[in-house]
Amino acid sequence: MHDLAMTSPYAGQIITIFDGALTIRCMVDSDKDFAFEATFIVDHPSFAHFRSGKPPLHFHPHQEEYIRVVEEFRVPPWIIHRLYTVSASSRGSQALDSNIVRFMSTGQKTFEVLKTDLLFFENWYRYQDEALRSRGKVDIVQAMCMFDAGGSYILLPSWVPFRRATSYIVGVIVGRWLGTLLGYQPYYRQWSTDWHLACEKMNSSFFYRKWVGGNKVD
Repeated sequence: MHDLAMTSPYAGQIITIFDGALTIRCMVDSDKDFAFEATFIVDHPSFAHFRSGKPPLHFHPHQEEYIRVVEEFRVPPWIIHRLYTVSASSRGSQALDSNIVRFMSTGQKTFEVLKTDLLFFENWYRYQDEALRSRGKVDIVQAMCMFDAGGSYILLPSWVPFRRATSYIVGVIVGRWLGTLLGYQPYYRQWSTDWHLACEKMNSSFFYRKWVGGNKVD
């Protein structure tokens, strides 16, 4: 697979969704599999759309994620987490300081092909933008398909036995196997700056490779 740090079309790219309520500035770090700075404008008229699609609790089996808001904190593999911000009205006195929340996120390098990277974040955020506008919610199978290809797994309810392991297995079965059979793609050309990388990653999976070559959907 090509060296992302040397050839990435994401370097310096700015991804804007929800009419500017969320802006992602992509960076390339040779020591990380992804790096970006996200800026939320919490009093933006479209911010409510993003809040309605609060990201699911999830974990990454193969990568540590590093998130810096005021100070950096580490999210080891398999640790359950989600990252989102609250509305201006919910911030109380903090809302007097600024209407902007900014954080940086980077990810540990891994030799896994299906991993969390800028391609995953771009497709996930752009999908949310379209889904929340048109349907008011995300499709859980589509989400699990994208998360599986992004080396992330959505956490099942707390009453499920062996919660993390079961979530991982269900994520693969529903996201990768069933999702593909039902016509869900992990990456879409219209949401992928680096479609070549998307095809390389999908081609690494027996299930996802149907979307590469003559069968791929633009």
